[in-house]
Amino acid sequence: MLMPEFPSLVFSSLLIASTTLASVAEDKIVFNRDIRPILSQHCFACHGPDAHERKGELRLDSLEGAMQGGESKKASIIPGKPEESELYKRLITDVADEIMPPKEFHKDLNEKQRKILHQWILEGAEYQDHWAYITPKKPALPSAGVKGYANPIDQWIVARLEKDNLKLSKQAAPHVLLRRLSFDLAGLPP
Repeated sequence: MLMPEFPSLVFSSLLIASTTLASVAEDKIVFNRDIRPILSQHCFACHGPDAHERKGELRLDSLEGAMQGGESKKASIIPGKPEESELYKRLITDVADEIMPPKEFHKDLNEKQRKILHQWILEGAEYQDHWAYITPKKPALPSAGVKGYANPIDQWIVARLEKDNLKLSKQAAPHVLLRRLSFDLAGLPP
């Protein structure tokens, strides 16, 4: 059984666990984590929820708005087909009048953001409600080779270490733990 080595180790354990959670979820593009920030920064000013500021009658903050399309009435996103999706075509075009976001807004997307949008559309362009309206779900604990730890955080840490071909350090001796505790609580040696 692993035991947290007082406040500093608890913090580092939580940091590693959150990194592990993010790396586990990186396999699939998630709208709220990967897509909403891109659209919010580059698109929502003109194609967001504010009807007074909306350009081309296109709304990209909801699946219904994106599927309905704008003035052209063509769906801006065709799930599974990025090359046929008007949204993606407008991101990669060389035609100055068609490129989005327009150059005068100085909010160009970088290549990584274009690839993320391409992958998201390819994966089916799933939208999510705003994170504040989604009930949190407890993630499944990693199972490969990490059984037998009393604390679930330990399982996440060991799983990440195994993924990176690293091994867990031995637990510190009691006098070392006491010294660390003293430094954490008082800032002075015992």
